[in-house]
Amino acid sequence: MREKFKQLIPYIKPYLPLTLLSILLTLPAGALDAVIVMTLKPYMDVIMLNKSIHSPWTISFFILVFTSIQGILNFSATYINSYVAGQITNEIKIILFENLLNRETSFFDKTTSGFIQKAFNNDVSKAFGSLLGYLKSYALRIFSAVSLIIVLIYNCWQLAIIAVFILVFALIPVTQVKNLIKNIVNDYENENAKVIADYNETFSGNKIISAFNLKNFQINKLKKHLKKAFQLDMKIILRTGWTTPLMRLVAAIGIGLIIGIGSTLINNNTITSGNFVAFVTALILLFNPIKGIGNDSKNLQTSILAIERVINELEYIPKIKNNASPIFMKHFNSGIEFKNVSFEYRKNKKVLHELSFQINKGEKIALVGHSGGGKSTIINLIPRFYDVTSGEILIDGINIKNYDINSLRNNISIVLQDNFIFTGTIRENLKIIKPGATDEDLFSVLQSSYLYDFVMSTEKGLDTQVGERGLLLSGGQKQRLGIARAFLKNSPIIIFDEATSALDNESEFYIKKAIENLMKDKTVIIIAHRFSTINNVDKIIVIDEGKIIEQGSQTQLLQNKNGKFKKLYDLQTNIG
Repeated sequence: MREKFKQLIPYIKPYLPLTLLSILLTLPAGALDAVIVMTLKPYMDVIMLNKSIHSPWTISFFILVFTSIQGILNFSATYINSYVAGQITNEIKIILFENLLNRETSFFDKTTSGFIQKAFNNDVSKAFGSLLGYLKSYALRIFSAVSLIIVLIYNCWQLAIIAVFILVFALIPVTQVKNLIKNIVNDYENENAKVIADYNETFSGNKIISAFNLKNFQINKLKKHLKKAFQLDMKIILRTGWTTPLMRLVAAIGIGLIIGIGSTLINNNTITSGNFVAFVTALILLFNPIKGIGNDSKNLQTSILAIERVINELEYIPKIKNNASPIFMKHFNSGIEFKNVSFEYRKNKKVLHELSFQINKGEKIALVGHSGGGKSTIINLIPRFYDVTSGEILIDGINIKNYDINSLRNNISIVLQDNFIFTGTIRENLKIIKPGATDEDLFSVLQSSYLYDFVMSTEKGLDTQVGERGLLLSGGQKQRLGIARAFLKNSPIIIFDEATSALDNESEFYIKKAIENLMKDKTVIIIAHRFSTINNVDKIIVIDEGKIIEQGSQTQLLQNKNGKFKKLYDLQTNIG
């Protein structure tokens, strides 16, 4: 684990001077507890017992000054510490966010939104924001404890030996905290991640929940996760909650012994009453930092466990990445070829079986077949959202694994059935594709995608808000905005994944016209359930259970009376 923690050094190193300054400020802040206690000896011996006094307010003044200085030092340490923690936390969050964006699609397939929020955001705050706070508090209490122990020794070394022995005994359980809670804390955090996912699902799926009366289902699911989190939290308390009562018990025994022995030493004139009062006061004050050290140790271990989880995420190496010397795909010249491509999401469960076919530059092909046959998987392999299990995909005769991933994807535009629309304006949703685009460029692509009239009919035009995930747009408008982005990207390869499904007739009409505009002079791959959208393609490939069972032009495939395409076509057009 020590080797793992070394990975954090580059992030912490620039702030080491400030961190050390914060800790150094806690030294005098903690030590001033002892200075205040030391004033009690002359107060008892000189003022209270001997009734000798020159200025009754001198000691009060010194206590006020020392307390003020202590407060200023403590505030300064807290401020510096919070600044450092905030800077490190934000830097790590940015690195992890970049890491998240580089994750392969399969990671998101099997990961909940709650886990992502916990692992890439909450854990970082808990790790560094809390850790440095605990370290500063820990240091303050350590310095306070050490200075108070010195006061104990100064006033009565005999009693100090007893006190230190008892304190060491009381702290032993604290050293076992990490081992006691490690696995439970991780399970607890995972269960909390499920709770976050429940809220996210309720937000995103609120219409489905209402339409299908799933409120009780959602409530019961949340109850289940909250109950599990509560049970784990109680386990943590069960394993750690006894440490504070045990320390109090040990301290009480120690104070009882010290009062008894101290009284004897006063009667023997070994120590003065002032020594004893200062000693007991120091011992009582010492209990607070010692108890705090116990609590901080538990919190510190929780932060360290969070750091371990953050390090695990930082160490993650994406499965889909560039090779050592990637080729930059500057142009698309000849075509795409699938050579004996097989793919499986889960081991030994093939989705695609040794597919081989070619798409020449400028050709327009359609993939058709029943849902779940493997069509979407095929198009997801081309931009390397997933990598083939066996075989290879070639573009211009080069295996796509040898291309730089960004340059490969720059040559491909995808229009999905449900295009993701970012929160913001229409302008922002277009300019994310081409930041340097002018308003003239934007209006041009809006006209080509048949969205121009809608945009101009709104009060704010290009600056019209679209809502989160485009909730303020209709399904057809979202599709056309997705097509407009593809126009702006102007990639030589276009992929349509059921882009006209689930639309009304009018929306479908405009989407078809927009797609026809977009397909001009492009290499196009279309997944379509509606055969009316593929009348003008050059070739149709029929996919069934991950295998190519037919391919050819629509005319050729319709001539095969017993073919799969003919049966699908007849079913859709109510013929035969």
